[in-house]
Formats: sequence, structure tokens, C-alpha cells
Amino acid sequence: MKLDFDSDARFTGVTGREAFARESLPLRLDRSHYGSYSDAIAELAPPATFENRTTYRLLAADLTSPTPFIHLGRGSYFDSINTGEAAAHEYAARCLTPSAPADLRGALGDPWDAARRPINVAISTLTIRRDLETGTSTFYLHWRDPAKVGHAGGLYQVVPVGIFQPSTDASWNEQHDFSLWRNLVRELAEELLGESEDYGNRAPINYEDWPFAARLAAGLDDGSVRAYCVGLGVDPLTFATDLLTVLSIDSITFDELFGRVVERNDEGRVLAPQPFTAEVIEEFVHRKPMQAAGAAVLQLAWDHQLG
Repeated sequence: MKLDFDSDARFTGVTGREAFARESLPLRLDRSHYGSYSDAIAELAPPATFENRTTYRLLAADLTSPTPFIHLGRGSYFDSINTGEAAAHEYAARCLTPSAPADLRGALGDPWDAARRPINVAISTLTIRRDLETGTSTFYLHWRDPAKVGHAGGLYQVVPVGIFQPSTDASWNEQHDFSLWRNLVRELAEELLGESEDYGNRAPINYEDWPFAARLAAGLDDGSVRAYCVGLGVDPLTFATDLLTVLSIDSITFDELFGRVVERNDEGRVLAPQPFTAEVIEEFVHRKPMQAAGAAVLQLAWDHQLG
């Protein structure tokens, strides 16, 4: 799959800061509206980490053609908060009060229209450990703590998941970190090993000399680590857009890389390993409060027997 970055791409669509979008936002004490949904969250109920970090914004994609591609430009984290999350809030308000405004959701139109709304892409990865002795597999899930995250709090999700973005906002990282694989490596270290998300701005990450990253890369070469892309989808409520991926790792390599997976991280709680079976997947996909992207990648991984 080919990745292209267009540093000159400019966004001219709906930002969530329009006057009509502010109508569904709460009022300040002086009766004025907040300027955006992210402004309201930052002042009224900020999660533990809530920063307007630089992202890679989706411009176009086609994963089904003979030459699949993803075309991206420059964006920011609050872009999707001010549109998709705000539209979800507006929809919920409309369900409770039918006379409530629904102007933002209508203005955003087709959820796939990247010219109409700014689209950040999260890489949602189902991590599977394949036991070479028993021939069985287990997978990992994350419960997202509402006090710690700005999106999908209180839901189960595959692990790791992270917005496709540079490791820091330092200018040299924009091209250096423009890699789905490098983004995934960082998220694995952060969410399964509990390593810090603060990489500093002193120099680009040397992925070749980072033992964890180098061992994962070697696993790709020797076949003990297998990475798959199974789709790209949009959450029907929040318009969150996820690249659905699966990482299947042989038990010897997995145990060497991860040792003991953390029980908690900066975004919530990591569940004990779950059996990769039809019954367990059915339970999480259809009966548990599961984020849409997580349910989709779980089902697709089972359908294609990627465990």
C-alpha cells in the first residue's frame, strides 16, 4: 500500500467553528457560546491528555484497487473533535429533544467526503499471540477510561490504537514518522508496555537502534510477526475513521518483546488475554460495549482466520 503526503493541501470545508455549529454548544456564565467543541471540553471536562497535536489528515484512499493507496496532508487532533465528536453530541441532544438543532451533522454530509470534513485516521490494531506449542491464540483488549481519553470513553477497544501522527510536533518528524509501521511500533510500546508518549523534541527517533522496534522489524522479516490491513471504516456516531489492522505474533517472539503486558496505561485498563475463539469474539462484537472499529477488526480477523 502506497502512502503519499501533500504538505500543500489546504482544508476549506466545515471546521465546527461556524456560527451554526456553536448553537448546540453549552453557554458560558456570561451567556456566550464556546468557540468550538474542543474549547468546551478543555474548560468543562478535559481528559487527562487533551492536546491539539499535529496529525496526518486523510485526503483520499482506495484499498481495493490493484494499487491501493492512502493520500494524506497536514491536520490537527482537534479537527475531528470539533466536527465528529461535536456532531455525535448534537445527535444525542436531538434524540433527547427533537427540537434541538442538528445543523452541524447535516453540514458534514457524506462521512467519507474528505473535502467536507477534516478526517484524522486512527490505526486500530488487533494484537494476537499465537502459541506455537498448543496451536491456540489469544488477543488483547483495552477498556478506555472516560477520565483519560477524549474519544470512546467507557468502551472496549482493540489494543493498540493511535491517531496517525508524528511522534512530536517538531518539524523534522513530519516526514521521518510518516509510516504506518512506525506509528504502530510506538503505540505497541506505549499501550502494552506502558512506555511514555513523550519522545521529546531533541532529535528524530532512531527506529533502527531502538531494540524493541528492531526486533519487531526482524520478526516481519523472519515471519514470526505478521501484519495485515483488513479495512478502513467510519464510526456511524462520531465519524471517527480507523484503519483496521491485525498484528499476529508467534509466542516466542511475543514473550521476548513484551514479557509481562501492563494491566493499566495512560488511557485505561488492558484486559487479560482473551481466547481467539468464535464464542469470545461473538460476545465482544455483539454483546459488550465495544467501539465500532474494534468490533469490525475482531470480526474481520476471525472471518479471515488471521490468528
